[in-house]
Amino acid sequence: MVLLSRIYTKSGDKGKTALGDGERIFKDHHRIEAIGEVDETNAFIGWAIQFSEGEEKTLLQKIQNNLFDLGADLCIKENENTINKLRITKEQVTFLETMIDQYNQSLPHLTSFVLPGGTELATALHLARTVVRRAERRVVTLSHKDTINSEIIKYLNRLSDLLFVLARFSNHQSPKTGDILWTPGSN
Repeated sequence: MVLLSRIYTKSGDKGKTALGDGERIFKDHHRIEAIGEVDETNAFIGWAIQFSEGEEKTLLQKIQNNLFDLGADLCIKENENTINKLRITKEQVTFLETMIDQYNQSLPHLTSFVLPGGTELATALHLARTVVRRAERRVVTLSHKDTINSEIIKYLNRLSDLLFVLARFSNHQSPKTGDILWTPGSN
């Protein structure tokens, strides 16, 4: 359980922050960059939630919680002492795949690339998707320098796919939107 009695501690005033195991590292470290991008992803999903309802809202809220699990996973370095720590699991990745398949089955096959936009929800989901891709790139960079849970990269990769499918689904739920397709060389 988390207990926050004070919001500011001044312990980061010299440019360092603490990992989950207490180790202090600089705030521009690859690990903190990755955690920050995941946090930004979560904020964009929170923004998308304001435009959602029903099953999609519940799904996005579940993803927000999973992203906190993912941040906790990144916050503690992978080693033999972290076996019982909170980790992103294969089951969480499989859940995203199931959701992708479920929402994608009612959508028409694509004949071109999709331009970001459409409904407010679709636009917010496309923005969240691009931030997930950036988070994924930061996590991959981190993985070249430190050992991480391999399920993290898979989770972020599937999450961006799910957000893409959810954006399309939102646009197809609107009677006046549908997919906004790229027309190569149209200008």
